[in-house]
Amino acid sequence: DNAHKAFHMGNVGDHIALLNVYNAWAETNFSAQFCFENFVQVKSMKRARDIRDQIVGLMDRCEVELRSNVGDLDSIRKAITSGFFYHTSSLQRNGSYKTVKSPQTVHIHPSSGLFEIMPRWVLYHELVLTSKPMMRVVTEIKPEWLVELAPHYYSQKEIQSGLTKKMPKGPAKTAGAP
Repeated sequence: DNAHKAFHMGNVGDHIALLNVYNAWAETNFSAQFCFENFVQVKSMKRARDIRDQIVGLMDRCEVELRSNVGDLDSIRKAITSGFFYHTSSLQRNGSYKTVKSPQTVHIHPSSGLFEIMPRWVLYHELVLTSKPMMRVVTEIKPEWLVELAPHYYSQKEIQSGLTKKMPKGPAKTAGAP
């Protein structure tokens, strides 16, 4: 757990933490020893590298310029939002989350780096049904991104209704805040 927490420094969200893991692995020249020391599965990392190589190949073939700025976290989170805009939820007064489009009560999985942070708006990679529905691989988003990136799916009215609700007192913070 401590090894994994190191990649979540700054409450960056799980998607960025996974990117940090990949970049750290790449810096070691894709070392299996890195995976062993950080309790990461080598097979999963190799699969991520293969997928990245496929995407880079497609970009070359389509003449799309490869640009990267690992320090621009908002741009990275916005790019993730453009692909997963339909997997979003907002924090409720009782500390749970409600999915935006098909109202369902969900919770952040305890393995998430944002579990104790409780940001107001999140995007999740998958929903796991345990004793209660849990969002896994969670990243904080800005609600206005939803209307900007998916105007065909979200209306300003839907987003505004989630913004005007009173929030619970307690640990809710903006990711990245001290």
